[in-house]
Amino acid sequence: MEPVNDTTVTEFVLTGLSQTREVQLVLFVIFLSFYLFILPVNILIICTIRLDPHLSSPMYFLLANLAFLDIWYSSITAPKMLVDFFAERKIISFGGCIAQLFFLHFVGASEMFLLTVMAFDRYAAICRPLHYATIMNRRLCCILVALSWTGGFVHSIIQVALIVRLPFCGPNELDNYFCDITQVVRIACANTFPEELVMIFSSGLISVVCFIALLMSYAFLLAMLKKHSSSGESTSRAVSTCYSHITIVVLMFGPSIYIYARPFDSFSLDKVVSVFHTVIFPLLNPIIYTLRNKEVKGAMKKLVNRYIFCKEK
Repeated sequence: MEPVNDTTVTEFVLTGLSQTREVQLVLFVIFLSFYLFILPVNILIICTIRLDPHLSSPMYFLLANLAFLDIWYSSITAPKMLVDFFAERKIISFGGCIAQLFFLHFVGASEMFLLTVMAFDRYAAICRPLHYATIMNRRLCCILVALSWTGGFVHSIIQVALIVRLPFCGPNELDNYFCDITQVVRIACANTFPEELVMIFSSGLISVVCFIALLMSYAFLLAMLKKHSSSGESTSRAVSTCYSHITIVVLMFGPSIYIYARPFDSFSLDKVVSVFHTVIFPLLNPIIYTLRNKEVKGAMKKLVNRYIFCKEK
């Protein structure tokens, strides 16, 4: 398809989650509660890991980065969604839509790549315990995190480049509460089959491949741990960590595969899956990944007592 610069649509209308006023108020209270939980908990996790010298291992460094991405990811769609609950017409400008789309895929893909890095970290810790500190040194951790962000940026640029070249000359209603490629592509005034194929390949196929690779890697690690089941508490802690990682992988990649690894047609479950992917998932991340960790919970209690309640112990 030839590039088209004549874009007549300057804004998009979002249908939101519901048109009923009472339902919107209930959803506002629920999602505001979620958001007000996600922000302080993730900030507390980051501060705890940064300030506690006992949480200096690569695993905690990666967890802090995951918490930072969760803050950003939940802030891309949630604030506007909350404001729109009180708006008669839910409108987003063309530029705002492209920006939201860009950051959604940038942060989302970065988080997927970071989960892959965390799987490698667990492999090094379980299969190469004597060399773990040498393999996962701070320099390598920083490089891997930077590569995750770079991969997310490149992925997102591809999505945006495909969207901005499409002509939008008529319909401007998006059947969701935020902008994403699956809705925007549907209302373009052109044949978007080539663009959809590229998007499905870059978003859907990558999600499927990473998901399968991560599940296989964690299955291998669990098999390795079962061989050393007599090692006691350290082994059970490693098994618990692996199961936490697997849970997050399923929760992250499952909705992503549903949304992007298929033709961009509208289905009744789309909004439900989108809410889970953009609002609920960042809420579950700190609960499953970090708050089940005894070391982190203990350090968080000490931090709160010291800096909020002004207690030394």
